[in-house]
Amino acid sequence: MAFWSAENATKAYLSTLKTDQRSKEPNVAEFISALAAGNNARKIAVACAGAANTDILVALIAAANQTRGQVVCVLRGIEELIISKKMLEPSEIHQIHFVVGESSDTNLINDHFGEADFVLVDCNLVDHQDIVRKIVNHHEENARSGGGSGVAVVVGYNAFSRGSWRFSDGRKTQFLPIGEGLLVTRVNDNGKYNQKMMMNKNNHHYHHHDRVRKSHWVVKVDKCTGEEHVFRVRVPQGEAIVEA
Repeated sequence: MAFWSAENATKAYLSTLKTDQRSKEPNVAEFISALAAGNNARKIAVACAGAANTDILVALIAAANQTRGQVVCVLRGIEELIISKKMLEPSEIHQIHFVVGESSDTNLINDHFGEADFVLVDCNLVDHQDIVRKIVNHHEENARSGGGSGVAVVVGYNAFSRGSWRFSDGRKTQFLPIGEGLLVTRVNDNGKYNQKMMMNKNNHHYHHHDRVRKSHWVVKVDKCTGEEHVFRVRVPQGEAIVEA
């Protein structure tokens, strides 16, 4: 994950768009695929609250195929594993390494999430904040000890389900109103990370469906190929999209 690859991001996005026929228009899965591939992720891990999101797994497979990486999916139990596999094609199942266990388990953090350079964490997990914190700490320790670069991208998805969030370090973490909400944190190889999250439990903010009113379509043109790429962004009412 030494540099951003627009080519990998584009190819993974288009591959996901072509192979995933479950939805008829671009959604958050394509964005996640492009983000993982663009960051040249070689090991991709996802922590699921229940059965895996099929669209997202297909997107991660597309990204891994582009970067010659691997996908690890951590599920809480055998029932979730059976349901997840039933929703996938046989060819897709063989491209995913499934692990059963609690995502907050120290061994899983060390063996899978802590070694991945792109991690997805379902914000529907009750202890998702603790999981993210452990993952980040592991990468920081790797960077300090020389056991790894410490570079990783950690993405929380379904962020709207946990209410509204504020961050003390906007340079490190970005909230993207895409799909059910994404929290994107980049852990740099200098080991510096400082994220504080506070939930606003006010019902007006907590019930995000009352706040999401419209979709915003973003069109990006690749300067090298001239291809147009379309992303759908759902914007909470009263908030503006701010480009970095």
